[in-house]
Amino acid sequence: MQTEATFRSSAFNTSETKPYFINPYCFGDDLAKWMMARLRAIGLHTDDEPRQEDFGWYFQFEVTAGQHCCVLGYQEGDPEGRWLVGLERSRGLVGSILGMRKRGIDTAAVQALQEILGTAPEIRELEWQDASER
Repeated sequence: MQTEATFRSSAFNTSETKPYFINPYCFGDDLAKWMMARLRAIGLHTDDEPRQEDFGWYFQFEVTAGQHCCVLGYQEGDPEGRWLVGLERSRGLVGSILGMRKRGIDTAAVQALQEILGTAPEIRELEWQDASER
């Protein structure tokens, strides 16, 4: 199943380092908030706010089959604004340690991300990949 995507967009911050960034180039908080608002607009429950990791940002959202995690980040140095998005199944600490986050990703979660990204005029060159092909 294709659970990772790349796309280009100049609509989100890729130049102004915020004081709360873990790393200087940890862009994506505005993209995460935008995605969360669009998921809510199609009737899905999301976290209230995205969370930050050293690789970028992530947030949880829920489809009928259960909770999923969207992780995203900016490809540093790309002048055309290339973003990376990955989808995981929320599994908790033990499940994460046991490598369960890539298993059981529901098609509805992929379709929800495709719907919000694929129909947005801010997003261009959206391409989905199978995580196992990397």
